[in-house]
Amino acid sequence: MRYLMIIAGLLLLSACSTSYPNQAITGQTFPSVSGQNLEGQSMALPDDLKGETVLLLIGYKQDSQFDIDRWLIGLDMTETQVSVFEVPTIQGLFPRMFSTFIDSGMRAGIPKPLWKGVVTVYKDGEKVQAFTGNEKPNNARVVLLDGQGKVIYFYDQGFSVDALNQLRALL
Repeated sequence: MRYLMIIAGLLLLSACSTSYPNQAITGQTFPSVSGQNLEGQSMALPDDLKGETVLLLIGYKQDSQFDIDRWLIGLDMTETQVSVFEVPTIQGLFPRMFSTFIDSGMRAGIPKPLWKGVVTVYKDGEKVQAFTGNEKPNNARVVLLDGQGKVIYFYDQGFSVDALNQLRALL
């Protein structure tokens, strides 16, 4: 019986996941999505960020955090001046059912002063993944938005110094 429950759970998890081919989104407007930061404040992206250039580091799996951390370290080491938001983006009904548990786990691993800049997207997760593509989901999606929410830089190949320098050249 226990194995039957595990198999049913795995089938439920796999049924909630849709694969989207990676996209070239530079020049497009980021879709309107809603999420909540780790402080519990609701946010509408990109609407709540309009008027300023912002960098979104989007992750689709927990393993994306490694890539996001490399980007954050690179940005810090080069003293890059841009507002950065980490955007864990999780599609499917099952993760939404456990969003409180997932968010609590993130709060435990992220220092409290950074919670405002971590905006988790559950309900609209599929919309973001369809927009950028979710092939190679361990790679962060690096999205630089202008003040109107238009994508002016996009990179989804993992961290590289060359990609960081290209991003910095646009700032």
